[in-house]
Amino acid sequence: MNGPICDYPFEKRVPDGDNRERLVCSRCGWIHYENPQIVVGAVVSWDGRVLLCRRSIEPRRGFWTIPAGYLEQHETTEAGARREALEEAHAEIEIESLLAVYSIPRISQIQLIYRARLKDGRFQPGVESLETRLFARHEIPWDDLAFPSVHWALRHDAQAPRRGAFTPFHNPPEEHGEPRR
Repeated sequence: MNGPICDYPFEKRVPDGDNRERLVCSRCGWIHYENPQIVVGAVVSWDGRVLLCRRSIEPRRGFWTIPAGYLEQHETTEAGARREALEEAHAEIEIESLLAVYSIPRISQIQLIYRARLKDGRFQPGVESLETRLFARHEIPWDDLAFPSVHWALRHDAQAPRRGAFTPFHNPPEEHGEPRR
């Protein structure tokens, strides 16, 4: 297995001064750190309804999600959430506040989810979406949501207005983020 800098084989071992196994270049000792990926997204609202996108890509093709995806290099989390809304729903959004920070170690993700609103009420499916639609809370297709964190974010967004100024939500107590064994 080769790393991004060296052309020599990498071996798994615990480097000096570390406490866990890493990929280390067998020749120069360069360490290839594997870190969690950051996902950014937003619960986007307009006129009391929430914008959802039906996924056109795997995983979970055909299921509904909030506009979200991986943060790019050299991008702020807010800019990433705006970019994802534009890519998935051709929606221009205004970030209102950080809604939640979810830790999902089983898939090595940290998710930062914002509350946002559509700037002009316009949206349409982007390349990663089969369909986009505004849902009233009672219309949300709960059984057809793509990921557990989409459930969490939509429930947390519904709770947020009643809390006023608030600390962002985290994983629900039953989903504390420990790897499943």
